[in-house]
Amino acid sequence: MNVLFPALRDASPAPALRFGDRSLSHRELASVAGVVAERIAGETRIALWATPTLETAVGAVAALLAGVAVVPVNPKIGESELAHIVADSVPSLVLAEPGAELPGPLAALSRIDIEAAAPSEEAGPAPLPNEPGDEAPALIVYTSGTTGPPKGVVLPRRALTHTLDALADTWQWTADDVLVHALPLFHVHGLILGILGPLRRGGSVHHLGRFSTEAVARELAAEGTMLFGVPTMYHRLAAEAGQNPALAKALSRARLLVSGSAALPLTDHERITAATGRRVIERYGMTETLMNTSVRADGPDATGTVGVPLPGVYVRLVDEAGQAIEANDAETVGEIQVRGPNLFVEYLNRPDATAAAFDGGWFRTGDMAVRDAAGNYRIVGRKATDLIKSGGYKIGAGEIENALLAHPGVAEAAVTGAPDEDLGERIVAWIVAETGPDAGPAPSAEELADHVARQLAPHKRPRTVHFLDALPRNDMGKILKRELHA
Repeated sequence: MNVLFPALRDASPAPALRFGDRSLSHRELASVAGVVAERIAGETRIALWATPTLETAVGAVAALLAGVAVVPVNPKIGESELAHIVADSVPSLVLAEPGAELPGPLAALSRIDIEAAAPSEEAGPAPLPNEPGDEAPALIVYTSGTTGPPKGVVLPRRALTHTLDALADTWQWTADDVLVHALPLFHVHGLILGILGPLRRGGSVHHLGRFSTEAVARELAAEGTMLFGVPTMYHRLAAEAGQNPALAKALSRARLLVSGSAALPLTDHERITAATGRRVIERYGMTETLMNTSVRADGPDATGTVGVPLPGVYVRLVDEAGQAIEANDAETVGEIQVRGPNLFVEYLNRPDATAAAFDGGWFRTGDMAVRDAAGNYRIVGRKATDLIKSGGYKIGAGEIENALLAHPGVAEAAVTGAPDEDLGERIVAWIVAETGPDAGPAPSAEELADHVARQLAPHKRPRTVHFLDALPRNDMGKILKRELHA
């Protein structure tokens, strides 16, 4: 048995969780989570109303201690998606913070309120249940469902422990680290990496509740040693760090700045490094695989890539015929396939989808990338939405987006393909122009197309340019490209 949280078993008095002015040590967390674990023991599957609160963290830990599979639910979820998730996963009860108002399908379930107040010292540590084996389901996380209804990804305990231990090696992550983040707690990045990661190391996490540059500066200027964020957060930090010496100094104090969930534009990398002297590390993962690759904290600079495979994880590129690509030329585009102990078990109730997702023992990610001479992977986009076949060329949307973002008149950019009788597909750019007191006149479509042609190559120029007030994004900051064409 691989104990998930040794510091809880050891009743460590070290800080574990902090949300605002509320906090728990590992010893206190063991006590409050142990009480909840006792109440849910014997259940097969439960739902967790995953607000960004101390209660959510306690509930997730309690379920893992009890060996009960937990389905985290986005508190901003829509009615039809929630109805699908509840009908598909059939949780026997729901855990929620006291006073939380739950929508219909969850309100119909038996409910247990999570009490997260620190127990008195006289109470002593609570006895914790024996944990199940490595293959037992730990979490069922529903994917965003870009094609059809969301699928429930069954993640075994083995995948959690392997990913978190591989990241400890890659990032030199220890019990001395204090992680700062403001990520939502219904998904892999915020919950597994951002809450369970520090707890497995015996360290601590300070959750900000809501992201703000002021809160990041405050926490990193105090005890924080690591920051996790998504590109929209780092874009705001990059924009402010050059004019805000306190923020720049706080960021420069961090041992590690990590960005994930989508590619961080090179312009934001450069602005943060210029202001702070620190580089942002990127990593690559999916709900189905947890983490696959990362730039190493002790490795050479690999800005613009998602680094090398994590220890114990095997990654390859394959061409359209499914043949492995051997080239490390940073040019040949292939689909990423992954195998290793970090993988999910199945899509719940979907044996057809599970079988289709694998090529032998390799998981088909649907992400397209190139690999350089040092073995670093650079994602160029999703196979379904970001690989554009134009005029006989295979073009990744990501490199065109980076080129557009390097133009001073562009604040945000997305690139897609559209059917074209002559080219097969033409490149379409969706632009949010830079505004503000220092912004010049908005660039024209022709100016941006010429800019890309000069930066990259003539065949990569956008043929159509749309100007928008904002790009559609999900809760993790990913651009919803299917909504652009809609």
